[in-house]
Amino acid sequence: MKYFEPSELLINEDGSIFHLHVKPEQLADNVILVGDPGRVPTVAAHFDEKECDIESREFHTITGSYKGKRITVLSTGIGCDNIDIVLNELDALANIDFKTRTEKEQLRSLNIVRIGTCGGLQPFTPTGTFIASVKSIGFDGLLNFYAGRNEVCDLDFEKAFKEHMKWNPQLCDPYVIDADKNLIDRIACDDMVRGVTIACGGFFGPQGRELRIPLADPNQNEKVETFEYDGLKITNFEMESSAVAGLSALLGHKAMTCCMVIANRWAKSANTGYKNTIDTLIQTVLDRI
Repeated sequence: MKYFEPSELLINEDGSIFHLHVKPEQLADNVILVGDPGRVPTVAAHFDEKECDIESREFHTITGSYKGKRITVLSTGIGCDNIDIVLNELDALANIDFKTRTEKEQLRSLNIVRIGTCGGLQPFTPTGTFIASVKSIGFDGLLNFYAGRNEVCDLDFEKAFKEHMKWNPQLCDPYVIDADKNLIDRIACDDMVRGVTIACGGFFGPQGRELRIPLADPNQNEKVETFEYDGLKITNFEMESSAVAGLSALLGHKAMTCCMVIANRWAKSANTGYKNTIDTLIQTVLDRI
């Protein structure tokens, strides 16, 4: 049985995982991820009771219950690099015995739903639209560092996308990963747009925003908006969905992302005062998770 060395699995003196500062018994099977630490109390305000409230860096965790369901809500901060920390540490909490530093005999599968904001890329995704990411395209390259990447990714989709984009070989290879179908059906139902999401490695250049630095590919967004594969169009940009779905698939967890559109890049419109309206999406996920 594999032993996880102290340098590889970092456990704090109080028995909590290194970055999150959460203990194994404090993790629920249903996990909601949000980017903003300030959104954690917004989600937890709906809980009937709370077990723990833990803050460490950008990671804020509250576990409690909602209508009889035990739920952990956790902030990840921004970006797939943070998701690498969060997903690996959540899995360690669920599936590694911290006393023996070995994998548990009975593995636990988590339901993981990311609630976030995004930029819409199509005329049918105006501001305020809820999008469930059926597939995610990772511009971040994270999954390329893990064995098994090709077994969980849609390689035909990747090939078609790279050909359409005339992919720059200086960039890391994009990966295409499916969300968990059963979770999508349960959360998205028939009132969310089901689409393809690009998770970018940045907010400006990687998403085709040009301020003072010119873009390497000024036509990137036009190519993204016109891409279609097997009846699917790319609906939105955000920054975490590919890592959430990809690492979950490799680790045996069920995961998906649903976002509210706060800017439509096609229409060049934005709503920066979205914080009062995203609670509708939060309530929807809580009821359906």
